[in-house]
Amino acid sequence: MKAIVLEGPDKPLVFKEVDKPTLAPGEALVQIKAAALNRRDYWITVGKYAGIKYPTILGSDGAGVVVEVGDKADRHWIGQEVIINPGYGWGENDNFQSDDFKILGLPADGTFAEYVKVQARHLHHKPAHLDWEHAAAIPLAALTTYRALFTKGKAKKGDKVLITGVGGGTGVFALQLAKAAGCHVFVTSGSGDKIERARQLGASAGVNYKAQDWAEQLLQLAGGFDVIIDSALGDGFAKLPDLCNPGGRIVIFGGTAGNIPPLNGRKIFWRQLQIIGTMMGSPDDFKAMLELVNKHKIIPVIDEVFPLANADKAVKKMENSSQFGKIVLRA
Repeated sequence: MKAIVLEGPDKPLVFKEVDKPTLAPGEALVQIKAAALNRRDYWITVGKYAGIKYPTILGSDGAGVVVEVGDKADRHWIGQEVIINPGYGWGENDNFQSDDFKILGLPADGTFAEYVKVQARHLHHKPAHLDWEHAAAIPLAALTTYRALFTKGKAKKGDKVLITGVGGGTGVFALQLAKAAGCHVFVTSGSGDKIERARQLGASAGVNYKAQDWAEQLLQLAGGFDVIIDSALGDGFAKLPDLCNPGGRIVIFGGTAGNIPPLNGRKIFWRQLQIIGTMMGSPDDFKAMLELVNKHKIIPVIDEVFPLANADKAVKKMENSSQFGKIVLRA
């Protein structure tokens, strides 16, 4: 089969012939129709991710057709259109992942290929209202933001939600999922165009975080937030407690802008605020996320679709974070 292979540090991705996977009991072979990029794919290509091995086939997100199974008990999946939950080995505790937790696309070969081997229990039916490209855009980003918003952030109808740095896959999904749940959503971005596009998707308002008074602008617009979703951290994080309503939750994943700066702990305990860490999500989170996507017929936002052979160009586009929504590969 053909696949996109990362052969070493600082080397371009190569589209080449590799061995087709063989299955063990409990596994399934999915013929990939489309795959989507995540920020982790970019960090792996530049060598800034734990546990990198070479050669490796990247890709956590994928949609396709099941063509083979390794166990008779899973034969009902053959011919089914599916998407894949890329989080393996979550464990028994819904509150956190186990030590055995892994993400498809490193260490196991991922979805940037004509075929991918996955555990059959990680297969889910493709939402019927979506084509291959939009379905492939769902798994990792939508799972992460669903858990951040609802499992950890306890967002509910009528809550005011702030999404910092809208534009990438997780930020746009957070906006779409929160709106579907009846929340009032506000955003920040360094791009006026991205703020306007977020408004077109239903955001009540947005501010440019490059402005010195961005936090004051948000307070004037919203009066305070019940839930804040942040994947950047960095110096601007120090202003987030001031934006919370009493009892507010700040949910964090990622840290593209650096570490958490010094905070005034008195504001946090006096106003009963919570700073909550999260990543990915449990199998139950994935099922609940898909139910929300299907119920509200949510259509993921796609920035651009590249042929699988041009995956290197697609990854390079992530370098300057110019995209709005997901970048997808068509197999």
